[in-house]
Amino acid sequence: MPDSPLSQGQGQGRGPVPHRAPPLVLRGRQVGAAAPAIMAIVNRTTDSFYAGARQFDDGAALAAVELALTEGAEIVDIGGVRAGTGPEVTSAEEIRRIVPFVERVRAEFPELLVSVDTWRSEVAREAVGVGADLLNDTWAGHDPTLVEVAGELGVGVVCSHTGGAAPRTDPFRVSYPLAPGSPAGTDPRDGVIQSVLATLAAAAQRALDCGVARESILVDPTHDFGKNTWHSLHLVRSTGRLVDLGFPVLMALSRKDFVGETLDLPADERLEGTLAATAVAAWLGAAVFRAHDVRSTRRVLDMTAAIRSDLAPARVLRGIE
Repeated sequence: MPDSPLSQGQGQGRGPVPHRAPPLVLRGRQVGAAAPAIMAIVNRTTDSFYAGARQFDDGAALAAVELALTEGAEIVDIGGVRAGTGPEVTSAEEIRRIVPFVERVRAEFPELLVSVDTWRSEVAREAVGVGADLLNDTWAGHDPTLVEVAGELGVGVVCSHTGGAAPRTDPFRVSYPLAPGSPAGTDPRDGVIQSVLATLAAAAQRALDCGVARESILVDPTHDFGKNTWHSLHLVRSTGRLVDLGFPVLMALSRKDFVGETLDLPADERLEGTLAATAVAAWLGAAVFRAHDVRSTRRVLDMTAAIRSDLAPARVLRGIE
């Protein structure tokens, strides 16, 4: 490989390239070592905000899992409840929607890691019992025993930030003032960063105390949850400060409202905006990206990794042969 920065040891952390978050490890398997990993979204719901991610039918959901695998996902995130407001879904119904499906995915796609998007410890325990590898708690420990399940059963956990919002509620006039004692001249927008960093550091420490392996703890700033669009944009540009926490960083940006509000677009037209945010967060070192559009996201992440010199080009012929 002539004139390759990778072959000359000039990779990550050199010059202007930001350092990366550590890769994620689940059940002894490392993902995202060179380029960031993709967590594909499969929603066992009829009312998710993005119609393209509604796979309530078993056949459609299995087809979505298979497609995600072929397009480059390493993890599939299975959810049974819409994140936003909507009809009540009981724990029993959530278990019915996702647990048999997790078991089937584990059997039919053993090469995939399986995440379950739930905030309920009883759902988490059932899902891990049939093969889930990761508990994606998007509601910031609302059920404080969920992380205990992760530690007890030896799986990974996502630590998130919602600013105290309860599950399935939308933000309303939320604000994050600067912490007392902030140095003069601190960017007033940094209040949300301070809150996110403090919350994620505390949640990650609790996960460690509960027995979750450090490399299996993902920290997620949780864009849009308990936040407005200004907050979510500032979190994207501040990804490097999340990386400095020392844990694998998850970015769940896909087709979210902050992208739609920024560009004034509905969910089905937010791909380009999502990919722009994805490239920025990947450049700044995030380790895992939760995505609806796996193939496009895979290409963006691989290109960004190559620009960072973390990943070699697939082939280099121009000017050589």
